[in-house]
Amino acid sequence: MIDTSFNQDDNLTTLGSELLSIGIVSARTGVAHSALHYYEQLGLIASQRTSGNQRRYPRHMIRRISLISVGSRLGIPLADIKRALEPVPMESLPSEEDWLRATAEWKRVLEARRRAIEELENRLMGCIGCGCLSMQACSLINPHDALAESGTGARRLEALVEDGAEQGRTEK
Repeated sequence: MIDTSFNQDDNLTTLGSELLSIGIVSARTGVAHSALHYYEQLGLIASQRTSGNQRRYPRHMIRRISLISVGSRLGIPLADIKRALEPVPMESLPSEEDWLRATAEWKRVLEARRRAIEELENRLMGCIGCGCLSMQACSLINPHDALAESGTGARRLEALVEDGAEQGRTEK
């Protein structure tokens, strides 16, 4: 069993929250130290510092980190994950109501993503199914790389995902 007790720096103790080292949090969540630093830099998670400037995470941060990790593995952008977790406080032990509010936002994010994936599937299946890549009928064709002016990447396909996310935000 891992000893997670921390008796140094009484000002680091938060009500109802045991403080854990980054090593323990990394081991419990499977998230690398560097990713935890990055999540903290983005404001997705928070830590406290000891007098020796070591990070200490409240135990309740493990659930938040686990949700970030799962969402990230599913391809959900960290900005969407951050927005979904906004109702969940970082500085204190979250209540059931905090998690219920976050769950409602997670559901909106996932529904928007599902709609975007279905739309992409429908467009791709039509194109792949016929194989013609008709200049008149195909919505994915890009003659003379005209889409380069609007940026890099698969502009039309990315727009489907962005439109789905926007639609999910407006349905609140």
